[in-house]
Amino acid sequence: MSAQPATTPEQQRAPGDPGSPDGLKAGLKNRHLSMIAIGGVIGAGLFVGSSAGIAKAGPGILVSYALVGLMVVFVMRMLGEMSAANPTSGSFSAYADRALGRWAGFSIGWLYWFFWVVVLAVEATAGAKILEGWWPAVPQWGWALIVMVVLTATNLVSVGSYGEFEFWFAGIKVVAIAAFIVVGGLAVFGVLPHSDNEGAGLAHLTDHGGFLPNGPGAILTGVLLVVFSFMGSEIVTLAAGESEDPQRAVTKATNSVIWRIAVFYLGSIFVVVTLLPWDSKAIADDGSYVAALNSIGIPHAGDIMNVIVLTAVLSCLNSGLYTASRMAFSLGQRGDAPAAFARTNGRGVPAAAILGSVVFGFVAVWFNYQWPDTVFTFLLNSSGAVALFVWLVICFSQLRMRGIILRENPEKLIVRMWLFPYLTWATIAMISFVLVYMLTDKDGREQVILSALVAALVVAFALVRDRLAAGRGPDPAASSDASAKETAAP
Repeated sequence: MSAQPATTPEQQRAPGDPGSPDGLKAGLKNRHLSMIAIGGVIGAGLFVGSSAGIAKAGPGILVSYALVGLMVVFVMRMLGEMSAANPTSGSFSAYADRALGRWAGFSIGWLYWFFWVVVLAVEATAGAKILEGWWPAVPQWGWALIVMVVLTATNLVSVGSYGEFEFWFAGIKVVAIAAFIVVGGLAVFGVLPHSDNEGAGLAHLTDHGGFLPNGPGAILTGVLLVVFSFMGSEIVTLAAGESEDPQRAVTKATNSVIWRIAVFYLGSIFVVVTLLPWDSKAIADDGSYVAALNSIGIPHAGDIMNVIVLTAVLSCLNSGLYTASRMAFSLGQRGDAPAAFARTNGRGVPAAAILGSVVFGFVAVWFNYQWPDTVFTFLLNSSGAVALFVWLVICFSQLRMRGIILRENPEKLIVRMWLFPYLTWATIAMISFVLVYMLTDKDGREQVILSALVAALVVAFALVRDRLAAGRGPDPAASSDASAKETAAP
């Protein structure tokens, strides 16, 4: 494999420079990146999936969230180390390419792209269900189409329009959860005026069968239920390449991930399990957040939560399309995807990469309506464990990239993984344990097996492709830099 440059066009750009040699525009402001970083860890899964975790683990679900949160903090620290030294739109795929080989960058890049285009279909359908409930005159498939078209147009206009939409989507989520924590926290201790919930303090953490009513093993079951709601925290490292100051954005996002997870995940779930007994029928029937708001006496709690969930869904759709397109763009730059994906238009937008991603998203939406229990279920399960594969690849890449950075650009090592390499290996062990433990769960087993099968096929294709390329002569990556700089006419 031919040597690749230690720096990328994005990294070579001076802060404030409106463009970069690869054609992408630095259209994301610092406030956009800050909100993308905060909102990236708040997915719709937090709002709609937490009740299942509470039912399985009781108050012990707090430990489940803390364990997964700790794992994500470590992974983000490793990714931050590599991204601060080398900000690029390909993020961990580009680092895997550099550290582990072209097969690794190709494989994890396409798997990650596949994960997000399936997410597009899931979120479009979820948003359409809410909108159809409000305006039933438009069929559900019509709302899914409208939502996808609007957000595709947003992404095609400019990276700045994506950033602006995400700033407001994420802002609503952040304000909503912050308000929930403050109001709920006051109610927990009985100091909220006019609350219908008298407040039991910390009593509900232990008064219904103890802190672990279903035993310590339920913590691990809870881990399986909550782990995928954390996916998306890495988006900020892909977006940093199109920001005014990539290095500063990545450093700030990496350093703030601890408090983001502690406040938004642990803080809000703590409020739920202290406001209500964990086995309350209301949590199972209405969902954890709606049940908590209803217990306080907040009027129209269900409608309020639907607005917030819709915002989270639109945010996830917006970011999912952006993320998939930028990964496709990076793969195109490296010669691992069609060359058209690596071209940008006059506004610095990789239009072909966006359209290619959304077309697959539209097809997946159609599968969801046409064959929801067969084809679409297969798509869901075969991409379900990709998040954990991505985190593993980040860990293994960082083990190699630390030495490369120290050898070539030691001054760029401004973010460092703690207790390297011991904590990196400990994180690898944690992720591997979760994957193995998923095999003991019926739903998890199907996800791991199908995801591993798809990953094996992609890796096998990448290895065969590399071997054939080696037999033909020079590595195709040698010419990918030139093609990546091509831009289409405005």
